Amino acid sequence: MKLLQNVINYKINMITGDELLKYAKQFNVQLSKSNAHKIAAYLRGKQVNIFDDAERTKLIKAVAKITGPETAKEINRIFIQFTK
Repeated sequence: MKLLQNVINYKINMITGDELLKYAKQFNVQLSKSNAHKIAAYLRGKQVNIFDDAERTKLIKAVAKITGPETAKEINRIFIQFTK
């Protein structure tokens, strides 16, 4: 299980805006191309663990500052889908 978590976290830490848009469409999440690229730029190289609730909450708060609270909620929905 730990290996799968490491793979998912690695993918999140290296995600591109286009990949984030693809996942948003897959999970029926509303996300603009501009916001996807801003979020991806923020995430790249951060070494975030989305399986840690406290760390994910901190990340979502940072995303909310960049794109707004509604988009942050949508991104959180994607991350929760990854952790299931």
